[in-house]
Amino acid sequence: MMYDIQKASVGKRISAFLFDVIVFSILAVGIAFIFSAIFGYNKTLDNLEGYYVKYSEEYGIELDISQTEYEALSEEDKAKFEAANEAIVKDEEAQRAYSLVVNVSLVILTISLLLATLILEFAIPLFFGNGQTLGKKIFGVALVRSASVKIKPVVLFIRSVLGKFTIETMAPIMIVFMVFISNAGLFGIVSLVLLFAFNIGALIATQNNCLIHDLLADTVAVDMATQMIFESYEEMVDYKKKLHADAAERAKTTY
Repeated sequence: MMYDIQKASVGKRISAFLFDVIVFSILAVGIAFIFSAIFGYNKTLDNLEGYYVKYSEEYGIELDISQTEYEALSEEDKAKFEAANEAIVKDEEAQRAYSLVVNVSLVILTISLLLATLILEFAIPLFFGNGQTLGKKIFGVALVRSASVKIKPVVLFIRSVLGKFTIETMAPIMIVFMVFISNAGLFGIVSLVLLFAFNIGALIATQNNCLIHDLLADTVAVDMATQMIFESYEEMVDYKKKLHADAAERAKTTY
């Protein structure tokens, strides 16, 4: 067992990550389904679709079509589509229904991702100890601070909620919402590219190959089988002192 950092192999880290992604996805979808029922999402969506059906029938054109299908329309049908679309945009009740669907969707998405993160990335690692998710437990990966010190609950919370959920998950999602709903355009695309580039750059450039969440929490994924994990910095310092003292004693004996 070594007191210095014994990084987990790339294969173990990727395997643990992929397993956790599968579990996270199932968990988030399940939570989203529950909250969709609680918020009456289907009823809200049906209300909005009612307006699209109304104007589709009124103008004799299907509004729920893709860009490719729109391009294939005749000029006459395109004119009908634009007129129907303009009518639904001017309909205040329809726009309120649209805003409600968007807002409820965002709330459900946020809650489901947050709860899934708290369960998989915070509660389960607290239960197993050493920052281990289900994937990390299976593939023998643990989390420690960069000085081989055991990760504490506060640090784990920062890593999971501030790092993984807020910066690495919700920030990109909100940017995508802005691009497609608020017409953020170039600004949103540039923001996404910069965030992705920073994460990849951190992974390549940092000594312990850390992503944003690990940089924030000062954590490292290590090999559980070979990594010595200390309860505190003081314990780690005392252990190093003991090693140096033993080495000095052996040197005296040799000479």
